Amino acid sequence: MKSKWIEYHGKKIFYQDFSALFYNSAAVKEELKAVQEIVLKEPENSVLVLSTFKDTQIGADLMSDLNRASERTKDHVRKTAVLGVTGFKRTLGDMLTKLTGQSLKYFEFEEEAKNWLAQD
Repeated sequence: MKSKWIEYHGKKIFYQDFSALFYNSAAVKEELKAVQEIVLKEPENSVLVLSTFKDTQIGADLMSDLNRASERTKDHVRKTAVLGVTGFKRTLGDMLTKLTGQSLKYFEFEEEAKNWLAQD
């Protein structure tokens, strides 16, 4: 599993790392399954999530899995920042938000995303 807990300005952030998986949807699904197990063990409305999809292709074949995962974990997530989602991937991300109700905030730079997650 590539994903891990990090600390930033005293805040615990779950860094969901889906980066550099390119067109390997099986690897994305495997990572997705692992991160769900971790998030579901946390209290409701407590998890700060930073997800990166840089250099990973997200297509229709993954949307149902991403929808199910988001629907399943959304009650445990307080805020989600997303990196590496532009163009068509952004359209799919917006669809995910509409379908599941889990709000995503998109960032170009990791430092910006971590600052947003750490502020409260």
